[in-house]
Amino acid sequence: MKIIFAGTPDFAVPTLDALIAAGHEIALVLTQPDRPAGRGMKLKASPVKELALQHRLSVWQPETLKTPQSREPLAGLDADVMVVAAYGLILPQAVLELPKRGCYNVHASLLPRWRGAAPIQRALLAGDAETGVTIMQVVLALDAGAMLKKGAVAIIENATAQSLHDALAALGGTLMVETLAELDHLRPEEQDEAQVTYAEKLRKDEAPLNWNRSAVELSRQVRAFNPFPVAQTTFRGEIWRIWMANAVADGDGHPGEILDVTDGILIACGEGALRVTELQKPGGKRLSARDFLAGVSLKRGDHLGA
Repeated sequence: MKIIFAGTPDFAVPTLDALIAAGHEIALVLTQPDRPAGRGMKLKASPVKELALQHRLSVWQPETLKTPQSREPLAGLDADVMVVAAYGLILPQAVLELPKRGCYNVHASLLPRWRGAAPIQRALLAGDAETGVTIMQVVLALDAGAMLKKGAVAIIENATAQSLHDALAALGGTLMVETLAELDHLRPEEQDEAQVTYAEKLRKDEAPLNWNRSAVELSRQVRAFNPFPVAQTTFRGEIWRIWMANAVADGDGHPGEILDVTDGILIACGEGALRVTELQKPGGKRLSARDFLAGVSLKRGDHLGA
C-alpha cells in the first residue's frame, strides 16, 4: 500500500520499520519538528525522523496540521492509508479524509480501557494483570475509534513502564502489518463507552512516595514511573530517586522506617515493606542498593520521607 506515516518518539519506530520491511511504499513521514535536547540544547531529530532519513524517505515536520498550507504536502499523495503511532499532533478531519482506505492508529492499551496520554503507566499503577496494543480507526474524539485488532501482553512482577513500552512498541509494528494485510476482511468493532477509562498524563508532582500507602501500591508506582518521572523520597533533606523496588509481605515498623540494609534497602510501609534495589542521589548515577550504601550511612531505624 501507499502509506502516509505519522509518528515521533521511540514507540513509533518499530511500526515504521515493520511497514518498510513488509514492502509498503512510505510516501511521506510526518513527525514533530526538531526540538532542543541535551546539555547544549541543540536541535535534535525525532527517532522517527532518524529512521526515515536512513531509508531516504520524505519527511514533513509541521508545527500544526490545522491550516491548508500545512496540509499541502499530503494533498497530492493519493495515499491508500495513513498510519499513526504516537505522533503527538491533532489530526483534523481534513487530514483524516485524505487516505482512500482510512487512517489507523497504534494505541498502547486494550481499548476501551486506558484511552489517553499515559496508558502504559496507568495500567501499571492500577495493578492490571495485562495490557496490550489496539489497532483502531482514527476519529476526532480521543482514542474513540472502532477497533480492528488487539494483542495482549502480561504485566509481570518486575515490569516497568520502559520494559512494557518496548514490548508494546514491537507488538504494535507486528499488529499494524497484519491489519493492513487483512484490511479487506476485518470488521471494525465499536468501543463500549461504558467500559472506558482515561489515562491522564503523568505529572512530576506524582513522583514522591507516600510511605503510608501499601508496599504493593508503592512498588507499582516505582515501576510505572521508570523512566519518567521517577519515584522519589527524601532523606535528611536530600531527594533520592527510586528506580526499582519490589513489595515484601512482612514488614513491622513505622511507615518510612528502614528495617534492613543487608539485602537492598527494606522500608516499612502502611502495609508490608518495600525492598529498594536501585536508586540515585542528586547529581549521582543510578546505582544498585549495595553500591549506593557503600557511599551512604544508612542503618536500621532511620526514616525516609517527611
